[in-house]
Amino acid sequence: MTNHLRSAVEAAVWAPSLHNSQPWSFVIEGDEIRVRADPERWSRAGDPEGREQLISCGAALFTIRTALRAAGLRPVVTVLPDPDRPAVLASVRADGPMDADEQVKLMNEQIPARRTHRAGFADEPVPQDLVTALVKQAEAEGAHLLLVEQDAAVRALAAITAAAQEIQAGDRAFTLESVKWGRPPGSRHGDGVPAAAYPRDPRRTSPHFAQRDYAHGNAWGTGEDRGDETATGLVAMITTRADDRRDWIAAGQALQRVLLHAAANGVRAAFHTQALERPLLRAFIREELCAGEHPQMILRLGHTGTETHGVRRPVHEVLDEK
Repeated sequence: MTNHLRSAVEAAVWAPSLHNSQPWSFVIEGDEIRVRADPERWSRAGDPEGREQLISCGAALFTIRTALRAAGLRPVVTVLPDPDRPAVLASVRADGPMDADEQVKLMNEQIPARRTHRAGFADEPVPQDLVTALVKQAEAEGAHLLLVEQDAAVRALAAITAAAQEIQAGDRAFTLESVKWGRPPGSRHGDGVPAAAYPRDPRRTSPHFAQRDYAHGNAWGTGEDRGDETATGLVAMITTRADDRRDWIAAGQALQRVLLHAAANGVRAAFHTQALERPLLRAFIREELCAGEHPQMILRLGHTGTETHGVRRPVHEVLDEK
């Protein structure tokens, strides 16, 4: 049993997180894994409420569930199990055997292979049956995958993202925090965004969704940007009806479920959450584009032939075994 639990934590570290900060830690005790928020990796300037940190930890939680199910174990999850220990976000207990279906196995295979995309996509639409399936995947976790299909709404969201990026670029605290996570070529860090994770000179899409500048004016990045990949892709948002800590964790689980299901079908995702880190812009998006639901993530989905590099910390740095 312990080996399966440890393997599930080894999988969890591959979940997506803001700046690839990996803001989590884990405890294995008996037949239980506890997921904790790591206060030392909380990006306070860009995420003062800890919303994106909990989304990241929720993605790690869903990854644990998937790894256990793929191993033939039934995960029993309690979210926010102890009000006296707010850093403990969830406990997962392995409760007897279960059969893993083919979709779980496919998603499990994608856990270490999934990568965040930071450029345009090929001019190839995401199949409608897959889009329908992704919407259902998010709903299964108590969230919604809201498709932004009207051209005017896509343009508005791209413009708001660009505005937020400009505001953050002029914010000293945010810039210093962002610099912390941008890794130069040859870096041996197991966290942050390595230079091999994005193109040096990405082509602009139309409309263009601004990317975070992890190179900070340096000539970092790869020369592997594909000139034929200039499509924006399918724009979508993860939304929730309410907006508390439990909803943020649910949004993270929905996000990872969508990402792994998409990856199993050859579709990758790019994230653009700059506007959601500015309260007034997030409120505007909620009222004007989300019909009153709370936007938790903004993403683009599409096809790409570009391969990028990912890094993660070793398990012994994030795991306490008792």
